[in-house]
Amino acid sequence: MLAGLGLVLTGCGLTPTGPRMSDRVLGVITPYRIDVVQGNVVTREMVERVRTGMSRSQVRELLGSPLIADAFHENRWDYVFTIRRAGTAYQQRRVTAIFRGDALESLESDELPSERDFVESIDTGKVSGKPPVLELSEAQLRALPAPKAAAPAAAATLAPAKPASGPTRTFPPLEQP
Repeated sequence: MLAGLGLVLTGCGLTPTGPRMSDRVLGVITPYRIDVVQGNVVTREMVERVRTGMSRSQVRELLGSPLIADAFHENRWDYVFTIRRAGTAYQQRRVTAIFRGDALESLESDELPSERDFVESIDTGKVSGKPPVLELSEAQLRALPAPKAAAPAAAATLAPAKPASGPTRTFPPLEQP
């Protein structure tokens, strides 16, 4: 009976009745979800630098290697980006470059975010506690031990190296005569 009740409650908790309802089991427990990032991040600033007439290598330099370069459509490159992270909205964007020969003919894209907007959209803001203090206070600096004095110059000179002692090894020749 308890097992049946558990299945019913688990099933109710996993129904897609709300936004990302499946993130919680029984409304309380949130299982770990891995981040899934696929494709190329292409931002508005990157696309603004691309001009028609650019060569394939120039477009690749600005946008990166395309995710899809189909052998049957060799004049078309597709840049697809998807990201699914716990705590953030699912994102998917597409940029398509059409070439005529080696020159870019057109560039079509979804509405792309700026670099700043993209970073803000994936930042979950889950920072626990205060950030660490990276500088010592005056009191902490005074509490540090004094540095050791430098050794005199005469002791700093290097003594001549002693010949190696111990058994010497002999190896057979690499090539046989």
